[in-house]
Amino acid sequence: MTKPIRNFSIIAHIDHGKSTLADRMLERTGTIEARKMRDQVLDKMDLERERGITIKMQPARMQYKAKDGTEFILNLIDTPGHIDFAYEVSRALSAVEGVILLVDSTQGVQAQTLTTLGMAKAAGCVIIPVISKIDAPAARPEEVSMELAELLGVDIDTVMAVSGRTGEGVEALLEEIIRLVPAPRASESGTSGDARALIFDFSYSTHRGIAVYARVFDGTLKKGDLLRFAAAGTRFTALETGIFMPDETPTETLSAGEIGYIVTGVKEAGVVAVGDTIYSDRANIEPLAGFDRPRPVVWASVYPESQDDLTALRQALERLRLSDSSLSFEEESSGVLGRGFRCGFLGMLHLEIVTERLKREFNLSLIVTIPTIAYSVTDKNGKKETVYTPSKFPMFGDISMIEEPWVKVVLITPQESLSGMIQLFHDHEGAVMDTSTHLDGRIELTAEMPLRELMRGFFDRVKNVSSGYASLSYEFLDERAADVVKLEIYVAEEPVPAFARVVSRRRVVTDGEKMVEKLHEILPRQMFVLKIQAHALGRIVASKSISALRKDVTGYLYGGDITRRMKLLEKQKKGKKRRGAHAKMEIPQEVYQKMVQDSGQ
Repeated sequence: MTKPIRNFSIIAHIDHGKSTLADRMLERTGTIEARKMRDQVLDKMDLERERGITIKMQPARMQYKAKDGTEFILNLIDTPGHIDFAYEVSRALSAVEGVILLVDSTQGVQAQTLTTLGMAKAAGCVIIPVISKIDAPAARPEEVSMELAELLGVDIDTVMAVSGRTGEGVEALLEEIIRLVPAPRASESGTSGDARALIFDFSYSTHRGIAVYARVFDGTLKKGDLLRFAAAGTRFTALETGIFMPDETPTETLSAGEIGYIVTGVKEAGVVAVGDTIYSDRANIEPLAGFDRPRPVVWASVYPESQDDLTALRQALERLRLSDSSLSFEEESSGVLGRGFRCGFLGMLHLEIVTERLKREFNLSLIVTIPTIAYSVTDKNGKKETVYTPSKFPMFGDISMIEEPWVKVVLITPQESLSGMIQLFHDHEGAVMDTSTHLDGRIELTAEMPLRELMRGFFDRVKNVSSGYASLSYEFLDERAADVVKLEIYVAEEPVPAFARVVSRRRVVTDGEKMVEKLHEILPRQMFVLKIQAHALGRIVASKSISALRKDVTGYLYGGDITRRMKLLEKQKKGKKRRGAHAKMEIPQEVYQKMVQDSGQ
């Protein structure tokens, strides 16, 4: 007889104790032997362990004997907490019936708590409210429990309390999961006997190809079955089926309600898609409802330091995309840096993680340009196109309208930082739409602002203004008219596409002066006067010159009339002017790297 199953996920704001709670659950259920136990056991990547954050969702299967003697299978999916990886959370929620909404008892409800709660409600999951870190000296269990109960509209007695460090409350929480989370049911649209499973993630290995992580909704899958991807239409044979204990463990079958993996043998990128349905190779099978593909938020160009590594970089990006479906890229060329790739990311942290993985896992030395967003540009002929890079912006006089994405930002901050936050929104072209006060006195601000400004150091400035106590989350709105212009940098009267920026019209002069000043400091002097200019709005908005290197052409003279010296100096001056008129500046690569490191959107 099949054991009863409960599928659930842990969702929370970053650093609220999800991975530590998962550790105690695995320990309590005996899923991992005590001698093999370590902190953050479900965080597989070195980067996750170093930073103390979850980047990739990770499933784990536990077997638990309840107090009444019934044995249950508990399928847990641990999820990331950072806003950049909210898409990972939405994928996990498609595979479960219930969630643990975890809130740190020392911090209270945070902005990302509200975002993940909204996702869980939209997915129709049963929500179990839990506060964590109740053993911490700064814990406020009663106050935070009341805040969480008010948020959910439930009685405070239903809010559970746990300590991931000591394991206090974990046993009671497991019992509550069994009681509240419903058992999985077969899909109503499924056909009797036909196997259907929803892909919520996948991994890649050189020998086995892609292994899909799937929740089985109907029928039974087993090794050797001939299966098909609904979206791609590609057939494949299941080379292996298995479960997560938490490492991949082969099993004979995967039945309805279970979460596991299927080794496909597929090694081509683009065949497997998150949200696709795997089903028995028969006709008339209706795909399961999946979810939208991730939408890149930030774009940046990635170039190898040596063009000899271009092929290695392409292969590395293809390998990463086989395990990270939210990464997108296309090849491009730069006159300064050579050939590289224009990559799309879910946010600044996602960009940082991907580039760090490229360096560590593939031993690549990279140059990464300043991140930008995508704009919808309509020219005066009515042609509309999406522009991802400033260097491809049309000329100022050719543009009829520019549109950019806007976001709704929810920010929770201490009262003493309120005025600073309102000023911060003003500085970043945002408008505060609503305010409310939490039970502990913190203020919740709801604002709308351009995505461009959110990516212009807004996160760091929020932390600075609030001394690290504020939190924020955001969601996309529509596209709106943008008052932005293309800022170009000319060196020796030649435009340098790599230095081009798209900036707010009201900051164009300030930003132009900063870039000109920076280049004035780091560009090497030449044998001619070097002009550095910032162009925007059809005019020069900032300019500075670097004086020419000067050879002592009069050093061999002695005595005589001073007019001899003056003639030689005048001849030198005219020579420099001639050279300057026809000179082309070869900008050293280290100059470009310094501009990328020191400039901001």
